[in-house]
Amino acid sequence: MNRRNIEANPLLEQFSSYLSRIDKYLARELDLYSWSEFYTPLRYASDGGKRIRPLILILSAETIMANKKITSDITEDMFLASCAIELLHTESVIHDDIIDKEDTRRGKPSFHVKYGYNSSILTADFVLGIILNICTKINNARVSAELSMAATKMSEGEMMEIKLTKDPSLKNDDYIKVIEHKTASLFEAASKIGSLLGGGNEEEICAMGSFGHLIGIAYQIHDDIMDWNNEDRLFNILVRNNEQSVEFIDRMEQLYISYTSKAKNELKKISDSVSKKHLEHLTDLTFLQF
Repeated sequence: MNRRNIEANPLLEQFSSYLSRIDKYLARELDLYSWSEFYTPLRYASDGGKRIRPLILILSAETIMANKKITSDITEDMFLASCAIELLHTESVIHDDIIDKEDTRRGKPSFHVKYGYNSSILTADFVLGIILNICTKINNARVSAELSMAATKMSEGEMMEIKLTKDPSLKNDDYIKVIEHKTASLFEAASKIGSLLGGGNEEEICAMGSFGHLIGIAYQIHDDIMDWNNEDRLFNILVRNNEQSVEFIDRMEQLYISYTSKAKNELKKISDSVSKKHLEHLTDLTFLQF
């Protein structure tokens, strides 16, 4: 592992063993479609992601298993579910970059810039087909339901954002509602699916779902603070509505800290373990450079 890779994905330094296995499973699933016209574009779309969502799924499963003193290894279903989570994120990124008119992603041309708009729409549709196929392998109705709910909420969030970018009276609550749908829903699904496959009871699944929801909101606020000069985003509209004040940015930083603190509080409901400590570390998003 070289320093350049760590700089591209700072999660590698601590979680390389997890991420390498996630990437192995993801490559395996994509290789099933090596015959397809979509294969090369799919590899391009999935390359370079930090894999934080599938990582949360695996760590959530391990945390619950440790809580129940289950000593078995991470299962095939857990890694398959992590692939489905990452692919759902990939599908959303392809569409988001078209809507937001983003020309670059992860230091490379955005998918629609490289492959065109028509191919982008069709590739995103193809990805949903792969996710459905993965769900048949897992054969767990609740996992499928959580993925479906996340996909629905993400679409709703994107539609909310499109409408709100034209609303001059945009408020902080509107912004939070969008990211609850568009971003936090997939984090929540990852942590809930992980705890479900880890054998969690309803109380544990609920606590882990709340953790994912809260860390997803914190993640997006932090991401937007790091890149608030992008004028097509809701966060930048809020900055302008607040006269680009330093005080407003400070308030949003405090809001980010508040959500990370709430996420950690949800983890307190689960017994301590190495995997839980890993999740706690992930709440410190300042080590991630987006």
